[in-house]
Amino acid sequence: MEALQLISRRQALASGLSDKQLRRLCRTGQWHRLRAGHYLNSPGSGLGATGRHLLLALATAETTSDSAITSHCSAAVLHGMSTWNISLDRVHLTRNRINGGRLSNRVVVHSAQVEPDEITLVRGIRVTTPARTVIDIARSEGFEQSVALGDSALRDGLTTTAELREHLRRARHRPGRRKAAQVLDFLDGRSEGVGESRSRIMLHHYGFPASEVQARVFTDSGVCVGRVDLLFPDLGVIGEFDGNAENHNALRLPRCPEQVVIAERTREDQLRALGWMVVRWNWDDLTAPADLLHRLRAAAQIAAQRHRSGYWTPTPMP
Repeated sequence: MEALQLISRRQALASGLSDKQLRRLCRTGQWHRLRAGHYLNSPGSGLGATGRHLLLALATAETTSDSAITSHCSAAVLHGMSTWNISLDRVHLTRNRINGGRLSNRVVVHSAQVEPDEITLVRGIRVTTPARTVIDIARSEGFEQSVALGDSALRDGLTTTAELREHLRRARHRPGRRKAAQVLDFLDGRSEGVGESRSRIMLHHYGFPASEVQARVFTDSGVCVGRVDLLFPDLGVIGEFDGNAENHNALRLPRCPEQVVIAERTREDQLRALGWMVVRWNWDDLTAPADLLHRLRAAAQIAAQRHRSGYWTPTPMP
């Protein structure tokens, strides 16, 4: 199978194809017209929103001046950050000027001051740095989306809390600065995926105390039972998000599905033997959390009557 390629009209014509042939290739489904003057040498149906946006961003960068910097969600895609529930319909660019922003069907152009150290190269194009990108998203997108993205940036080592604080300081006179500050206060790079980030937000919203993320639980003799998603020390409750293949925890996920089920049951039995109550949930529970909240509160009431043994240790922030 031919490797997927992004091909410009100029490249296609230089290779001997005509405009008529290009139209025929697209009409027959052999190629896909990504945007004016840019094609994929495949139907492009299996790309997904993120893959399609990545190619759109690369194609857009080829046709814009060097003064345009790929930013916001487009920079996030290029850096490999989570873009859960963020619209990827348009490519976002920022020009280093006071005004002149514009919106079209394909492109959003922002006007804002961009310092030289807030620009990096990704795939040969100028992109806002991870720290600047996180702050731009936190100023402009919803809280849940921004936390999921910021958690992923910290988790993958793309930026640090110190860098984010510095870039928040630089954004003190920009719109959405207060929103961004609230996002930064909530970020935790120990969250292993969008599901855990959203779980933390949901539980905070409903008044649950802050949890220890990815804490390790031990027996009295120092045997590590495992690492858990969310641990509530004062409640005696452990929360586990079932995100299918989202997490790949080497401490607890063997390769075979049957072994996964057995290992999880054994692990939960060991945690309960230490006095912890374990509550599991999934994506549907995050959308309609009433039953989950009831189960968590009931678990906390039971845990309050139980003696706990062993101990737990926190996982350091990345």
